[in-house]
Amino acid sequence: MVFMQYKKNMQLFIILLMLIVPFTLSAEETGILENELLAIRYDRSLYKVAVTVQKIYPSVKSEIEATFGADIDFRPTVQLIKSEKRFQDSVIKGPVVAVAISAENRIVIDNSKMKTYPFSLAVTLKHELCHLFLHNYVGDGTLPRWLNEGISQWASDGIAEIMIVENRNVLKEAILSRRLLPLSSLQRGFPQDEKLMNLAYEESKSIVEYIVKEYGREGIITILNGLRKGDSPARAVEDSLSVSVVELEDDWHDYLRTRNTWLIYVSSHIYQFLFAFTAIILVYGFIKFQIRKNHYKDDEDEFGEQDEEE
Repeated sequence: MVFMQYKKNMQLFIILLMLIVPFTLSAEETGILENELLAIRYDRSLYKVAVTVQKIYPSVKSEIEATFGADIDFRPTVQLIKSEKRFQDSVIKGPVVAVAISAENRIVIDNSKMKTYPFSLAVTLKHELCHLFLHNYVGDGTLPRWLNEGISQWASDGIAEIMIVENRNVLKEAILSRRLLPLSSLQRGFPQDEKLMNLAYEESKSIVEYIVKEYGREGIITILNGLRKGDSPARAVEDSLSVSVVELEDDWHDYLRTRNTWLIYVSSHIYQFLFAFTAIILVYGFIKFQIRKNHYKDDEDEFGEQDEEE
C-alpha cells in the first residue's frame, strides 16, 4: 500500500517536473533589463545590445518629443531577438526588421538586421517608438496606415522597417507608368506582395514629405491634433491643410510628375543606358563575326571540294 502511494507520488512529481522544466528553460533564455523609462527583454547573448538600447533610449525619446512637441508618457517594452528565423516564427513573416505592437506598447527588433544598411539600432528604435507615440497620442484605429507609416519614416530620417527589394526606383517607375497606389487602398494596411509593399512605404514617406514641404511641420501636427480630438482623417486633413484628401493626393501626384519625367529618368540613369547599349553593340558585333566566320569556313570547304574534283 505504501509502495503504491509512493509510486503514485513519484508519477505526479515527474509530470509536474515535465511541465515546469520547459518554462524554466524558456525563462533562462531571456534576460530582462529595466528602469523607469523602459523595459528590455533580450535573448541572453544580446546583453550588450540591451545595454546599448538602455543608453540611447533617452535621446531617442527626446528627439521624438521635440519633433511633435508632446511628451511620451508611456513606458515601452523593447524585445531583442537574435535570429531572423526566431523573429519571423514568433512575430511576423516577411521582409520586416522590426515591429511595433501598439496595443502592448511593445517594440520587437530582429537584431540580426541591425548592421545591414541602412538600419541601425538607434534609427530602428526611433521609427518603432514613433509608431507607439502616434498610437498613444491619436488613439486606436483613427490614423490611416499611410499617414502612420509616412510620419514614422519622416521622423526617423526617412528609414522604414522593411528590407527594400532590389528595384530601388519603384516609386519613380510607378510615377512614370501612372501606377501609383491610391491612398484609399492604404487606409487599413499595405499589400503583401513585396514590390507593392515597398511602393506603399515609399508613397507614404513621399506624401508626408510633400505635406511638410508645402505646409510645414505644423501641417502634420495640426492633422494629428484633429485626429486626437476625434475628427475623421478626411476632416482632419481638410481643416488642417484647407484641401480635401482627394485634392491633396492630386496635388502630390502633379508635384511628383513634374519632378520625375522620362527625360529626367533617362538622364539620371545615363551610365546604365550607355552600358546596356554598349553591351548590345558588342553582342551584335560578336554574332556578326561568328556568322562571317562560318560563311568563310563554308566557302573554304566548298573550294576544297572543287579542287579535289579537278
